[in-house]
Amino acid sequence: KSPQPIMARPLLKIHRYFHRKPIRFFSFILLYLTAGSLVFLHSGFSSDTSTTGASGSGRDPLISEGGGGTGAGSSTSDALGLLGRVFKETRRTPRRFGPPWMKENGAQDYIGCYVDDTQKRALRGVSFLDYKKMTVFRCQDNCAERGYLYAGLEFGAECYCGHKIQAPNVSESECNMECKGEKSNICGGPNRLSIYRLELSQESARRYGSAIFKGCFKRPDNVTLALPASAVIKNMSVDKCVDMCTEKEFSLAALAGEKCHCGFPTSLFTLHEHEDEELCLQRCAGEDFESCGNNDFFVVYQTQVQDNRCMDRRFLPTRSKHLVALASFPGAGNTWARHLIELATGYYTGSYYFDGSLYNKGFKGERDHWRSGRTICIKTHESGKKEIEDFDASILMIRNPYKALMAEFNRKYGGHIGFASQAHWRGKEWPEFVKNYAPWWASHTLDWLKYGKKVQVVHFEDLKRELFAELKGMVIFLDLEVSEDRLLCVEGQKDGNFKRSGLRKLEYDPYTPEMRATIDRLIKTVDTALRKRNLSGVPEEYRPR
Repeated sequence: KSPQPIMARPLLKIHRYFHRKPIRFFSFILLYLTAGSLVFLHSGFSSDTSTTGASGSGRDPLISEGGGGTGAGSSTSDALGLLGRVFKETRRTPRRFGPPWMKENGAQDYIGCYVDDTQKRALRGVSFLDYKKMTVFRCQDNCAERGYLYAGLEFGAECYCGHKIQAPNVSESECNMECKGEKSNICGGPNRLSIYRLELSQESARRYGSAIFKGCFKRPDNVTLALPASAVIKNMSVDKCVDMCTEKEFSLAALAGEKCHCGFPTSLFTLHEHEDEELCLQRCAGEDFESCGNNDFFVVYQTQVQDNRCMDRRFLPTRSKHLVALASFPGAGNTWARHLIELATGYYTGSYYFDGSLYNKGFKGERDHWRSGRTICIKTHESGKKEIEDFDASILMIRNPYKALMAEFNRKYGGHIGFASQAHWRGKEWPEFVKNYAPWWASHTLDWLKYGKKVQVVHFEDLKRELFAELKGMVIFLDLEVSEDRLLCVEGQKDGNFKRSGLRKLEYDPYTPEMRATIDRLIKTVDTALRKRNLSGVPEEYRPR
């Protein structure tokens, strides 16, 4: 038997060592943890060196929360400048640095490259990471969906949101990392944020921590009756007023200089008549970056306290033989409309179907047979003469087919608040879905207009834009007494648990030119049918030109 080579003996011992299963398992765990520690140490080292380089020394390069610049004389003006950026949409931040690729694309919402720090974030709202697919669009969409004014990208894969930038601007050369999901764009760098200013959509909610910014409003005539709790607060800040009203269990916090008022939206203070935010642009004594309003114009926030005036729901006290349909094409907002109707009327809605997930979310009428007569209206997606004539009246919900088709496709493959996967969107499922469902969008509306006995048309887009007025019309159509306080309460609870997050919206247009040509023809057909019945046509925003 020939002797083993000297080098082979240690390898053989290692092989025998790892061949034993328990030892092998724990060894791999140890190697995994060691690798993780090395990555962590490396990132910490990179952070330390980049921060030191930004400041020129080892000191903290960030501006303090209370503002501050290079000198005492500039601190107040800097703070008011930031206040204007945050509080007033029309004020623009002067750009000191700007990357060539942003200028070439003509983007106007890029602010610049800023210092960031793990201990004192430049943007202090929500954040999320994606080390494989991060893009500028995803980050902006994520922050805008939650109502933030700024979105910042760091280290190629990290997204941060906020209402104010609490760090200094630096050279664009320090934001030099490509986005993980799109190599053509820059997503910050080590401890450096590429920050964008967001143009918020009408329905987006601007937030301050957990509170939702409602706007600037004129002082109500009888302030003590409209906002029954109040107190003078030393060094007033948004946090202090919101905390006080939350503790007193009010849903509104109204800042008026040094005074904080608390209450609920009522006919005395509806929050329907917004004032120019310039009228409220007065710096808080205890917070340089926020406005605290004044004696004549209040800055109003909605707290996390639930307004319970519209939360009670029950079945109809006596069974009704008058069946009212809440009819819509799938994806047109039927579940959301049910949520609004239940809060506005205090009665459960029913369904032509049974969905256990909706029952578990509080739609107790889901279990009743649709003919039970115990619910105020009945959800249905049915079309066709026989099914429609089973109902004595109907509220017909119509939504932009481009949005409705995508919403239903997401529901079909991802659930009520989930999303279809990229494989579904890019596979054969989406073209087949559009081919079959787009004609149904039109025929559904045409059938209800033709065979419905008494039809009230409600456009999803109008309901979002003018919720109070549209919902009031629906309550009157249901032959119920309107409670204005209830409707005002609904405005504060309008989303429910049925709104999809913006995190996974598509980053491309899934509609081909051929699909668009077909859908535009269908929209024109529905628009013509509505106008023939002396109804307003489809909303201007999606009517083909």
